[in-house]
Amino acid sequence: MSQLSIVVGLLLVVLGVAGYVASDMVSGTALIPAVFGLVLVALGVYGRDAARRKTAMHIAMGIALVGLFGSARGLFQLPALLGGGDVARPAAVISQAIMAVLMLVYLVMGIRSFINARRT
Repeated sequence: MSQLSIVVGLLLVVLGVAGYVASDMVSGTALIPAVFGLVLVALGVYGRDAARRKTAMHIAMGIALVGLFGSARGLFQLPALLGGGDVARPAAVISQAIMAVLMLVYLVMGIRSFINARRT
């Protein structure tokens, strides 16, 4: 699970930096996924130690849940964007939707990992 946290965190960092560059480096809020990504990477590294893993991964799941709730709006606006409708900031909608999907997948995998750990 620690390795997954690092991978998802790095993907979020790439998403944040790409969003920032796509917004012509004007919108600092485009870096929000990168901030979440850095936190997940740090927790993944911290959780490599078996004694700290449980705490680190539970905190990471909480961070991911906050990230999902914060970015879910992009998922709701994505159909309008893909259907050719008008949205205020198309790049933000795409970035939020990608972040929401990453967070959702990460949460599902984390919950499955927690369930498997309880069984053993």
